[in-house]
Amino acid sequence: MPELLEVRNAVAGYGSGPAILNGADLDVAPGEIQCIIGPNGAGKSTLMKAITGLLPIRSGEIRLMGERIDRLRPDQILKKGIAFVPQERALFPKMTVRENLRMGGYTIRDEAELKRHIDDVLDRFPILRERAGQHAGTMSGGQQQMLAMARTLIVRPKIVMLDEPSLGLAPMIVQQMFDIMRQLRDSGMTVLLVEQNAVVGLKNADRGTVLDLGRTLFSGPAEDILKDPRVRELYLGKAAA
Repeated sequence: MPELLEVRNAVAGYGSGPAILNGADLDVAPGEIQCIIGPNGAGKSTLMKAITGLLPIRSGEIRLMGERIDRLRPDQILKKGIAFVPQERALFPKMTVRENLRMGGYTIRDEAELKRHIDDVLDRFPILRERAGQHAGTMSGGQQQMLAMARTLIVRPKIVMLDEPSLGLAPMIVQQMFDIMRQLRDSGMTVLLVEQNAVVGLKNADRGTVLDLGRTLFSGPAEDILKDPRVRELYLGKAAA
């Protein structure tokens, strides 16, 4: 099966500073959960920003279904089918849940279609339907993360990308988030995430990719990476035992 998303030899950095990505490669297959792991400073979040067009690459290629997207603006990449939930969630705290969801569908001009998309997402996240009139800034961290994820689904993307979705959340909420990711995968969507908690990320993923110093060290089935002695020693520590 051909890859849905391909990154080849990507080099990127911030402003005129040194490169953070130094030739990163990535292959993401349709209908999988893939987890990117690596130590702090490995370039994980930078790779996500490069894929979404938030950070232009200096060289290399990024392709979605064979089409180059590395020269497109972020809004154009969103329309192609890649939605991104950043680490900081970027919600509108003084807007209600429903208003935040409407903002996620700003590219949908047909009001009836937008309403259908919002209703579909609220069916997937019952807690958000219960709190549809609540201001986003007054919700718990877990509920805000669910809202951030739900907002990206309004446009029914091909790929949902999440940067550190478990950050600051209680273990029970983290598992709920991964349960939702599996539901998305089972419905045919592709999920790509960066996760500092490598054990949890890989245990809930189909495939993993290991980055270090801006380069891809290796990738493969998530359970194989969990067992790899190099990863256990360098990234996972005793938690993987």
